[in-house]
Amino acid sequence: MIPWLNSNFKNFKPTAAIALNATRHMNTIERKKLFSPDIEPMRTAEGRWFEAIVYEMFLEISQKSPLIRYLARKGADAPHAGAQAYLGQNGIFYSKYGDITFRGNGQDLAEFDLILVDAQDRVAFGEVVTSPADLKEFEVEIAFKKRLLGYLYGQEHVSFLLISSFDISNYSVVKRLAKDPDNAIIHTSSCEQIKALVKHYRPRILYTKPTNHPKLIRATDIPIRHPIDYRNCHDEFRNRIFSDLTRGRGKKDLVPSTESEALVKKILYGALYPHAIKAICEQYGLVVRGRRVEYGEFFKYFSKAIIATDLPGFELIIYLRSREKKEYLKMVQTKEGHFRFERPTPSRVGFFLWIESLQPTLGTKISLEILKTFSVREPVKK
Repeated sequence: MIPWLNSNFKNFKPTAAIALNATRHMNTIERKKLFSPDIEPMRTAEGRWFEAIVYEMFLEISQKSPLIRYLARKGADAPHAGAQAYLGQNGIFYSKYGDITFRGNGQDLAEFDLILVDAQDRVAFGEVVTSPADLKEFEVEIAFKKRLLGYLYGQEHVSFLLISSFDISNYSVVKRLAKDPDNAIIHTSSCEQIKALVKHYRPRILYTKPTNHPKLIRATDIPIRHPIDYRNCHDEFRNRIFSDLTRGRGKKDLVPSTESEALVKKILYGALYPHAIKAICEQYGLVVRGRRVEYGEFFKYFSKAIIATDLPGFELIIYLRSREKKEYLKMVQTKEGHFRFERPTPSRVGFFLWIESLQPTLGTKISLEILKTFSVREPVKK
């Protein structure tokens, strides 16, 4: 399938019919924003539209080739009600918008723009990009998704399709991806060129729903060979890190050592006891919206602090439970060593359920040992 796609669809040009049919995956407001003079909402709607265009494109391609056995439903073709997240939930699910996601312990860990099954029943996936900004940390995400699908479906190799609306051939990350024989790079017409095809339909966009498409299948119906208990994988990796820290091992020794550990995207070490929070406030510092939070006022604004690290780089994070709103503040470490507010983690996401369930388990000694091991610099005492 990959050589065939690379040779036949390197410069695929969507037709007006495909572009119009793609609008059925958008709501009325999103359709109107496609031609908005306001750049930011227009680009957001354009990205959603182009992703739908690619899906419609593969609806057409799959009917013409026996190399594609199935195409996973998404958008307007997906099940209407997305599964609500809960702790212990693992596997492939649909969001309420029809997006295909993988959840581990209720947390959305990966989203797939496209999932296909080839003639040998091997699962492949696609990613759609409309801006160079989409390529930030792209290589790490693709590697994770390949490991994840390879584990779930028992495949040594997982094919990947990169579909873009602009020329990405000169980007170093794309050049590296193109060298992999399991990957296909497809460049379509630009969004501006596609818009020109449908500009006369702006007052009343029309589309046609596919009827009895022979190759559409629910992503959730693709048989998984290796079900995963993500919380168990996480806890085993976390416990090994704790064990290695007590033996004096450093960051370079804490890389994943098993297939299941390599699927863990973030380590949650636990919530802190008050004395550990005090030590971090004094030795590292917490800065929220430009203001340093002293320990004496910490519990006025927050009820809990949790230490975590993002993988694979073990970048430190501290999550603060707000007393004012049902949310956590994500604090990331600066090059100076203190922690600053980056963004909120709202209650509507599955990850919130996980961190909300954590109770204090970390004392001062182990908390400072974690921070010392993964910190960008030594703590500076007040």
